[in-house]
Amino acid sequence: MRLIYHPDAEAELIESARFYEQRVPSLGGQFIDAAELAIGAILDAPERWSIIEAGVRRYLMPRFPFAVYYRVWPDHLRILAFKHHSRDPDYWRYRLSE
Repeated sequence: MRLIYHPDAEAELIESARFYEQRVPSLGGQFIDAAELAIGAILDAPERWSIIEAGVRRYLMPRFPFAVYYRVWPDHLRILAFKHHSRDPDYWRYRLSE
């Protein structure tokens, strides 16, 4: 299945990794590794995680306080957000229409 990142989701991933790397050397890389594991789990069974609204599913990352929001389409999977748990729960919703 083809994987597509919303540009803002990709930016969130990079910014979060930079944040962790500035705090503790190598933690940014560990965050990227955890995100890659999350994406791999999602790709292995994209319909495993619950729909939270409008066909959007949420995967909770086990080590870091982030959730991956994504939507499954017949020919691709679209990552909509890497959302930190402390962020406003609605900040990413504009991405549904893009």
